[in-house]
Amino acid sequence: MATHTSTRIRVLLAGLRALLVLTVLLGAAYPLAMTGLAQAAFPDQANGSKATVDGREVGSSLIGQNFDLVDADGRPRLFDAAGREVAAHEAADGTTAYTYLDGGAALTDEQAAGVSRQPDPKWFQPRPSAGAYDPLASGASNYGPENPEFIELVKDRKAAVAAFNDVPEDRVPADAVTASGSGLDPHISEAYALIQVDRVARARGLDPALVRKLVEDHVEGRVVGFLGDERVNVLELNIALDRQARG
Repeated sequence: MATHTSTRIRVLLAGLRALLVLTVLLGAAYPLAMTGLAQAAFPDQANGSKATVDGREVGSSLIGQNFDLVDADGRPRLFDAAGREVAAHEAADGTTAYTYLDGGAALTDEQAAGVSRQPDPKWFQPRPSAGAYDPLASGASNYGPENPEFIELVKDRKAAVAAFNDVPEDRVPADAVTASGSGLDPHISEAYALIQVDRVARARGLDPALVRKLVEDHVEGRVVGFLGDERVNVLELNIALDRQARG
């Protein structure tokens, strides 16, 4: 009986020693080694490919984001379906209520349903996102290509993009009206960037040829030479645009 008990204790102790050794190796040493290697060899990628302007983080070149109109405090400006600017307030019941800035009148429920942000004409705009570029809501709309709602949505987006950039609808490329699978794609096609050139130049008082050159300088080639299409990183292009405008 004593021998049986001692055998069980030895097996238990051996298991505990194996657990401790593997914990140290795989739970501490290996992660620290990989972290050190990543920081030494690929510091930018290891830290999230963060983009900075004047020492301030403005986003990541790996994750798309909105470039909407904001107020002096950097908060998104809101507009009703007719284009009138509104302010958001927390109601007594915890819901959000809206009032017009130019008169203070409250919006009806129907008017409030149409409240949304508007893109800033001074910036190049990204493609649509099913999750409003929220990293916590990554995903697609799951609409099929023949879904009536999706077809109507694409038509509305095409009309809006064409009007915003003052171009014919037949010049609007597919990525301007469809979201990526992740909803976080930081890139747009060169064609979509080019139809935005005149609008951006006009809004900033810049020479369109100069803005077009910025786009051409930021066209990235296909991945490893043959995967995907040529593309433009919107955040990196907008950073270069802002530097040009301030310079």
